[in-house]
Amino acid sequence: MEARLNFYGSPLAAKLVKHVNSAGREITNSTLPAATQELVKIRASQINGCGFCTDMHTKDAAHAGETAQRLHLVAVWREAKIFTDAERAALELTEQGTRIADAAGGVTDEAWANAAEHYDEEQLVALVGLIAVINTYNRMNVIVQQPAGDYRPGQFG
Repeated sequence: MEARLNFYGSPLAAKLVKHVNSAGREITNSTLPAATQELVKIRASQINGCGFCTDMHTKDAAHAGETAQRLHLVAVWREAKIFTDAERAALELTEQGTRIADAAGGVTDEAWANAAEHYDEEQLVALVGLIAVINTYNRMNVIVQQPAGDYRPGQFG
C-alpha cells in the first residue's frame, strides 16, 4: 500500500507538520501525565481508523513502559478495570471530542465536569489541545492513506 501523497517530500506539508508538531511538543511538556497522553492518542486514532497513528502510539506507549494488557484494552476501556478514574475521564472526553459531529450537543457537561474533577486547568488545556492535535494527525493520515506497521519508537525525534 502506498500513501496517496508523500507528506515527507512536500515543502508545504513540512511547514504544516512543523506547526502541528510545535503544538504537540507543548502538550508533551505539560503536566498532563504521559501515560494519559498516549491513551488519548491511541483511543482517538482507533475511533478515526488511523492505522498509522495507532501503530505509532501503541509502540511509543509500550516503549515507555505501558503494559500490553492496558494497550489491548484501550478500545474497550469502559469494561476494563485497569484504568484509573482520571484516565477514564480523559478517555470519555477523548471519545466525545473525537465524535463531536455525531453528538447534537458536542461534549456533555457531565464528561467535562468529570474531567475537571481529575485535572487542573492547565492539564485540561493540554487535554483539549491533545484531542485536537491527534484528530488533526488522524485526519491527515486517513485522507492520504498513510500505511501503518513500519513505525519505530523515536523515529520522528
